Amino acid sequence: MKEKIIKILTELRPEFDFTDESFNFIEEGMLDSFDVVSLVDSLDTEFNIVIDGVDILPENFCSVDSIKSLLKKVELLSKLLWRLKL
Repeated sequence: MKEKIIKILTELRPEFDFTDESFNFIEEGMLDSFDVVSLVDSLDTEFNIVIDGVDILPENFCSVDSIKSLLKKVELLSKLLWRLKL
């Protein structure tokens, strides 16, 4: 998961190094709101998920760690909702 996130971030903003998992991209000005929208679209596609609008907050996209946590949460909620439909 980490490698895919870094790959997506690097494709989005190749001029930056995203390998430090805890580095705050938002505070350092590496990602702006337009980048976050593009990132959400790429993550949705790559991981076959749907990130809800209420989760599109700077703190969920400020580092590789925060993105991983968000993806795990979204995947878990998706699995739970799928099971409830059965």
